[in-house]
Amino acid sequence: MTATAILPRTDVGAQHPELYKTINSAALRADRAALGEELSPLLIELVKIRASQINGCAFCLRIHTKDSLAKGESPERLSVLPAWRESLYFDDQERAALALCEYITLIQDSHTNAGWYQSAAGQLTPGQVSAVTWLTMTINTYNRIAISSAYAVKPE
Repeated sequence: MTATAILPRTDVGAQHPELYKTINSAALRADRAALGEELSPLLIELVKIRASQINGCAFCLRIHTKDSLAKGESPERLSVLPAWRESLYFDDQERAALALCEYITLIQDSHTNAGWYQSAAGQLTPGQVSAVTWLTMTINTYNRIAISSAYAVKPE
C-alpha cells in the first residue's frame, strides 16, 4: 500500500487576486454601509467575530479580535460572546445584530431559526438589517477563503 502524498492547499486569493480584491472591496463597502446605518465600529467587529467563531476561522478570529480590542472592546465582553444570549453584556441592538449574524451564518437551519431573523428585524431598521446581512456575508466569505486555503495561524 502506498501512502498518498498530502498536497498543499491552494491559496485561492493568490491564485485569483482579482476575485480577492472584489471581496475586499465588498467588505469595505459593507463596513461603510454599517457605519452609515449608525452601527458602531465595535458592533461591526462583534458580528465578524461571532461569524468567525461559528465557522471556526482562527485566521479571521485573530484579526477581528485584535481590531475589536484596538477599538476599545473589553476582553470580558469578548470572552462571553459565544454565549451572548445568556449574558447581559450586550444591548438590544447588539443582540439583534448577533441573532441576524447567526441566522445568516447558520443558513442551513434558517427554517428552524426564522425567529432569529424576526427578532432582529423587530429591533433594527431595514437599513441596519441590510448592513448586518452584508457584513455577515462578507466575513463568511473571508472565513471560507481562509479555511479552504489553510491560512497559517501562528503565535505572533
